[in-house]
Order: sequence, then C-alpha cells, then structure tokens
Amino acid sequence: MKTGDIIEIIYQSKSGIFTQRHIRIIEITETYIKAYCFTRRQIRIFSSIRILAMQKVRGA
Repeated sequence: MKTGDIIEIIYQSKSGIFTQRHIRIIEITETYIKAYCFTRRQIRIFSSIRILAMQKVRGA
C-alpha cells in the first residue's frame, strides 16, 4: 500500500468495537496510518496493530 491508495480495512477500536472502513492513505509509518476516512468524512489516525485486515479497493 502507498500514499493515495484507497483501501478497505477492518479495524478494532481500543474499546473492542469492530468497524469496516474505506480510507485514502495520506501517510504510513511503522505504527500508524494517517488517512482520510470516508465513513467519518475526516482525517483519522489508525494504529497499525488495530488493523485486522486490509485490501486495496478495485478501480480506485
């Protein structure tokens, strides 16, 4: 995955809630992904260890 890619993730929050989201990657580090979240309509930071699955969205 690289900056600008739109991906679908399964994410587990600190409180244990699972969500499925489409995000556009802004920045990737070893510990987090900074991305625009289409679900929340804002820039969010996702902890890498809480991302349970990810795949690139086709046609994006």
